[in-house]
Amino acid sequence: MDGDPTALALREALWLALQLAWPPLLAMLGIGLLVSVLQAMTQIQEQTLAFLPKLAAMAVVLTLLAPRMTLAVQGYAGQLYERIVEIGATPR
Repeated sequence: MDGDPTALALREALWLALQLAWPPLLAMLGIGLLVSVLQAMTQIQEQTLAFLPKLAAMAVVLTLLAPRMTLAVQGYAGQLYERIVEIGATPR
């Protein structure tokens, strides 16, 4: 299975997706935990109080990490296109 280019591309795509997803998810997890503790301490059970800080944290994280994420996806796409050309140029 290591020699199969499709399996290799899929494995790399899943790894890239995991690398790109963990910073925003970790930020939302941290903010959600803090807001939950705050709500438990004050006994304020307002749903928007839990949602809006998560939304703001997600916007900040994505704004800060967008250049790195873009470069990572561009690099993966470039490698994928090079492999496609190599496979197509290989005589059978």
